[in-house]
Amino acid sequence: MPEPTPDVTDVILPRGLATSPATSPATSPATGLESGPALERSTRWAMLLRMLAIQGSWNYEILVGNGIGFCVEPALRQLPGGLDGPAYRQALARQSVYFNAHPYLAALAVGALARAERDHVPPARIERFRTALCGPLGSVGDRLVWASWLPACSLLALMIFGLGATPVGVVAGFLLIYNIGHLGLREWGLRAGWRHGLRVATALGHPVLQHGPRYIGRTAAVLGGLALPMAVHRAIGGGPPLAPIPIAVAVATPLLAVLLVRLHGRAEGWRVVLLLLAIFVLYSVVG
Repeated sequence: MPEPTPDVTDVILPRGLATSPATSPATSPATGLESGPALERSTRWAMLLRMLAIQGSWNYEILVGNGIGFCVEPALRQLPGGLDGPAYRQALARQSVYFNAHPYLAALAVGALARAERDHVPPARIERFRTALCGPLGSVGDRLVWASWLPACSLLALMIFGLGATPVGVVAGFLLIYNIGHLGLREWGLRAGWRHGLRVATALGHPVLQHGPRYIGRTAAVLGGLALPMAVHRAIGGGPPLAPIPIAVAVATPLLAVLLVRLHGRAEGWRVVLLLLAIFVLYSVVG
């Protein structure tokens, strides 16, 4: 009978451990839970810098597996025997096999796996835990970054363009805003992964990961309503971006979008379009 696919909650605590008073999760060194030594500063910085290149050895066979091993390696140097010890070589080989996750949220896995290896968690359990992490880290990261944060930063850069910034200023503004979020996510992920260890599912319940995509998406919709009219106004050679007409259009666009959402099911689209056309014609005649 085939063995069932592990779930992230199945590998957090072995069956029976939570009810056994002799093996409290808060004090057991073999569970990789929240109690334990702090990660050395030099090791943490080495792991953070390496995570910037986590996709450097990406391939179709093991995806970011080599990258995970590369990022975990500084923490493995503290294992008994050091670089020449069998514990180091076995742990590094174990962490350099197939793994798939969002490259930014992979920091959670790097921290948690490093903690598990340093706490001498049984290899079989580490492998099950590693397999279970792939799905959650991929789906949560895609929704938070690719579907929310990246579009929001792009629309904000478009607004900067509409306000009259130079091309260099637009690119610099986008890179600054985007990298604040992405570097912050990596740094938080490493700290949270190391702190929670095999209980990293606790970190996956963070409000930013759970509710961030929804709120960032709403913010991006408002930014789109403001940025698109201003960018088009500048692209067609309009006047100053802060003139009354482009500002009025930029403010009216998101308000109209909110109104259409409110009127969903109560107003037909063609009626709204005719009303807008009538307003524009009236403005052109009067103006």
